[in-house]
Amino acid sequence: MPGPATAPFHTGLTPESVIDAAVRLSAGQHLFRWSIRDLAGQLGVAPSVIYHHVGGKDLLCRHVVERVVAPLRPPSARFGWARWFRTLLLDLRPILAAYPGTAKWLLMHGPTFPALLQVVDGGVAALRRAGFGDRVGFAYGALINSALLTISITDDRLDHEGDGPRDHAAMMNDFRREGADSEGLSLIAESLVVPFAAGAAEAEEQRDAFYRFMIDTVIAGLARFATGSRTAARPSTRR
Repeated sequence: MPGPATAPFHTGLTPESVIDAAVRLSAGQHLFRWSIRDLAGQLGVAPSVIYHHVGGKDLLCRHVVERVVAPLRPPSARFGWARWFRTLLLDLRPILAAYPGTAKWLLMHGPTFPALLQVVDGGVAALRRAGFGDRVGFAYGALINSALLTISITDDRLDHEGDGPRDHAAMMNDFRREGADSEGLSLIAESLVVPFAAGAAEAEEQRDAFYRFMIDTVIAGLARFATGSRTAARPSTRR
């Protein structure tokens, strides 16, 4: 089979099929880790074909993220602000986590997609109804950015999974050695480092629990500014 450099320029590809392939490639690795050459290799074409049909990596990333977030829908307008955002952010995590790097892209570029305008407007409206007043923008940013940062940090950790067991073992040895005389470091190691570095199922359970804790903590902290609602924002693992 000819390599990308010798592949024919015209192969019947369309912009949509190129984006489809980029989405699949992003599901297998971090959005910022693959290159145009990698994508061309997946499609069996020259890199110039990708540029011809869609453009460069920046534009392709935008298309990938837009495709990934397309299924996201705003929660019911009948929900109070706390339930509205808890529902949205719990729905958001599995969508973005399936495509590492998309959360970081949204942090860097914002939700500037037509499909997300209803979500943004719905969140702003929920905060206004709750009486956040001139703090609506800050409240929205605190909720969304906390969620995206938490997902992004996990993505970056997964991006280094290729470091392998020796990397994890070295990290754990450092924590055990330094934590022997530190109650705080020992506690952090047992509650965060050990579970996150464990097997896939246990690590995912811990990531989900920490994500929910982050959401509930931000909601609880913002509740003091919600002057238009008498409903307390109680931390909960349920929606």
